[in-house]
Amino acid sequence: MPDLSVSLGRLHLRNPILVASGTFGYAREMADFVDFNQLGGIVPKTITREARIGNPPPRTVETSAGMLNSIGLDNDGLETFIEKHIPYLLQLPTSIIANIAGRTIDDFAHMAEQLAPFAEPGKGRAALAGLELNISCPNVSGGVDFGTNPESTRKVVAAVRNACPLPVIAKLTPNVTSVVPIAQAAAEGGADAVSLVNTFQGMAIDWKRRKPILGNILGGLSGPAIKPLA
Repeated sequence: MPDLSVSLGRLHLRNPILVASGTFGYAREMADFVDFNQLGGIVPKTITREARIGNPPPRTVETSAGMLNSIGLDNDGLETFIEKHIPYLLQLPTSIIANIAGRTIDDFAHMAEQLAPFAEPGKGRAALAGLELNISCPNVSGGVDFGTNPESTRKVVAAVRNACPLPVIAKLTPNVTSVVPIAQAAAEGGADAVSLVNTFQGMAIDWKRRKPILGNILGGLSGPAIKPLA
């Protein structure tokens, strides 16, 4: 077979096919449908410091060229991720990149610190391959998304870099005037790579009811519609 391996900074993958965060759950859900041996890596769904129940339904709606989702970071939380999901994920035959999100810089740093022990292989398991930072989430102290402000982006990435030796990928929001200064700030903070891009903000209207379809009104647009933009 041809060598399809790729390197993203310090992150090395056997091929460039990654399953994006949010599309694959914690991987268990897809075990009967996907041959994990064919993947370069899996990025499980975003994990937060505490468990979250997410947004009210409906959470997804199909569009003419993609879909809108408004999951609201529904997840089991860091403790359950470490106790329940990491043991399963790290015995799979592919690279695992944990995706984390926080409401404060301290949240990001705390989660990175808790995941740092998995930077090395353990008994019966591989090591985590890296961390992906979902910075398209509100900064409680600042009231805006971390990823819309270069300085906030730099500080978050730097905090994670100081707390954990794993390669760091900054997943950037497209909902800015220009993503370039954000990407530059991520690099200055110590990111090994950037993931371009998260979903585009959008809304679907039920014209008969004259109301938004999604329970949270706004959602993230993905699919073929955003290819010319992303």
